[in-house]
Amino acid sequence: MGLWEDFKMQFRTGTVATRLIIINVVLFAVSFVIPAIFFLAGKQISLLQYISLSSDPQDLLVKPWTLITYMFFHAGLWHLLVNMLMLYFSSRLFTTFFTQKQLLGLYLLGGLFAGLIYLMSYLVLPALSREVAVLVGASASVMAVLFAVASYAPMMQVQLLLLGRVKLWHIAVVFLLIDLIQLPMSNTGGHLTHLGGALFGYLYIKALKMGHDWATPVANLLDFGKRPAKKHPFKKVYKNPRPAPRTPVTKDRTQQQIDEILDKISKSGYESLTKDERDFLARGGK
Repeated sequence: MGLWEDFKMQFRTGTVATRLIIINVVLFAVSFVIPAIFFLAGKQISLLQYISLSSDPQDLLVKPWTLITYMFFHAGLWHLLVNMLMLYFSSRLFTTFFTQKQLLGLYLLGGLFAGLIYLMSYLVLPALSREVAVLVGASASVMAVLFAVASYAPMMQVQLLLLGRVKLWHIAVVFLLIDLIQLPMSNTGGHLTHLGGALFGYLYIKALKMGHDWATPVANLLDFGKRPAKKHPFKKVYKNPRPAPRTPVTKDRTQQQIDEILDKISKSGYESLTKDERDFLARGGK
């Protein structure tokens, strides 16, 4: 089975997290393959301007799809690897308590909410008002998943390499501090987006405890695959069909004779058998 066939099999049978990871990996490869093809043809093209979320709201009016596409593309291999590892880790914890549909809805809504936070930051914050930047990556969606499960089960213990067992809220706080510390350093818009995803994960659990599930309706809109089978208009269904009559089983004649001889032995002993019966029993034993 080739690599592409394996991808398709994993996509059909895998979990939501597996499918999201495959989509991110495939689109990452596409984002490099297409420019390479154009380069060989003597043309220069960059997909970044078509799939990344710009901090300029006017650009969003021209390319509204970028509010979705930005969360499925990555700037480099390390960027992709870290986000997919975190998505795998967070989704395993999340689906301990919640459904696959909730995971898909949270991933999408967390990315959308964080993307809007990103746009608002460049409109409102003085430190960013004169800058124009673009955003790609699944980090905000992953942060939404991580902070949702950390808000729901903060005391849950997780086994980490080299560190041993730590509580889930400790992990969440470390990621939160990393983004807060790096705000004035570089990639300010990106770190604000991470914080937006974390905030949405927290708000999602708060709403869920109040009986409002924001994620499942969104996932249901994308659930095009499984449809109930249509009933044949002329097919009659019987609720209690009669069982088919069993075919009587007849014993093999040889086995029947052996049984009769064994009964005779049990009643009268082996000495009561005739010579023919002894010979027949010996042949049957063979």
